[in-house]
Amino acid sequence: MIEVAAAVIERADGRFLLAQRPPGKVYAGYWEFPGGKVEAGEPAERALARELHEELGIDVRTAYPWITREHVYPHGHVRLNFFRVREWLGEPHPREGQAIAWQALGGAMVAPMLPANAPVLASLALPHEYAVTDAAGMGTAPMLAALERRLDEGLRLVQLREPTLAPVERELFTTEVLGFAKRHGAKVLTKSPTPGADGVHYTAAELMRLERRPGTGLAAASCHTRAELQRAMALGLDFAVLGPVLEKPGAEPLGWRRFAEMVRGTHIPVYAIGGLSAADLPSAWRAGAHGVAMIRAAWR
Repeated sequence: MIEVAAAVIERADGRFLLAQRPPGKVYAGYWEFPGGKVEAGEPAERALARELHEELGIDVRTAYPWITREHVYPHGHVRLNFFRVREWLGEPHPREGQAIAWQALGGAMVAPMLPANAPVLASLALPHEYAVTDAAGMGTAPMLAALERRLDEGLRLVQLREPTLAPVERELFTTEVLGFAKRHGAKVLTKSPTPGADGVHYTAAELMRLERRPGTGLAAASCHTRAELQRAMALGLDFAVLGPVLEKPGAEPLGWRRFAEMVRGTHIPVYAIGGLSAADLPSAWRAGAHGVAMIRAAWR
């Protein structure tokens, strides 16, 4: 296994940096996320800082652990330990003869890309906030008003979860939510396949009974244990939600330390949930989360 530390270097405008492998290296001319091999006994985060200084002349200030991907190339089995680098000193510039380019998701991308990059780009496209509807607690009209306000503010990923609404009321509510989301370019996951929705979000119990992921759309699941996370990864789900981290009535919270232990090495993005607000996003990133999932706090 070849251990590699890889960086998603992100600017405030959302663009990220890719580097082209120089002549003389395996896959010369292909584009990849900057980084390099982890030396024996070297922490991946330290290797990342060393490689980015050597390759790009920058000094990392803040790097959050993210996902870990494995890929088998003809020359070896590579494990890519990704970090999201959000603060650094210096302006990135090529120091080893490689080309570099700032890229934006949804736009034209440099090519050719290393084969391992496709699922990483898909994960990177997921927003940092995953909001869960609460019409049963707020009332359908206030919930729809809050949803429209948050969509105007930039919310782009929503789970429609209303098990206690009457069937007719839930159907009408679902139609309104999907209409709002479509107008704003947001994605909506529902609890079962629904025309017009962008995917399905499974409960932990449903996840453990699931034999295969749907053929189309996003697929996600709620998890409470490492075994459930393993199942979500084995099925190839797009992301998971793990908790409760800080609070949930009748449940023992994980806390950030246990959360970090459970998500370490996962190859799909994991959102933290359970008593969280947007102010907890830096804590979630430090623990290895992709972002935060919220119910009540999403609509305040």
